[in-house]
Amino acid sequence: MIDQSCKICVGAWPLKNHFLGDCGLTKAYVFEDQFFAGWTVLVLKEHVSELFELSKDGRGMLMEEVNYVAQTLAQVFDAKKMNYELLGNQVPHIHWHLIPRLKTDSDPLKPVWCVPHQPIQLPTDQLAERVHCLRSALSIDPTEPG
Repeated sequence: MIDQSCKICVGAWPLKNHFLGDCGLTKAYVFEDQFFAGWTVLVLKEHVSELFELSKDGRGMLMEEVNYVAQTLAQVFDAKKMNYELLGNQVPHIHWHLIPRLKTDSDPLKPVWCVPHQPIQLPTDQLAERVHCLRSALSIDPTEPG
């Protein structure tokens, strides 16, 4: 199902050049703010806003994809801790924010939303490098589905 009022469904967010790959039920993207290096967004392909709207099997498959991407990010970025965020207040479409928290984290006890910082948008070459690195580590299909 597609909701024409949803910026995920209409392709306005996440940014296309941040696409990592197709994980099955979800698509993975590098988040536009890389102040927390490796911040990745895992977006459900189907327009669903609540976990309880998925079948039991669907929820299980979704959590396996979240787990796989988070574990890979933790290894690639040598994370001290992974943060998992599923909110949907601003974009009511299931999407997980997977955020590696590093040993060098400026405020490790606060959620990322509460850490004052200037957003870091990677230059094109660094973004391409990060996308390539994560695609390789994740071993997922980098072909954007139609």
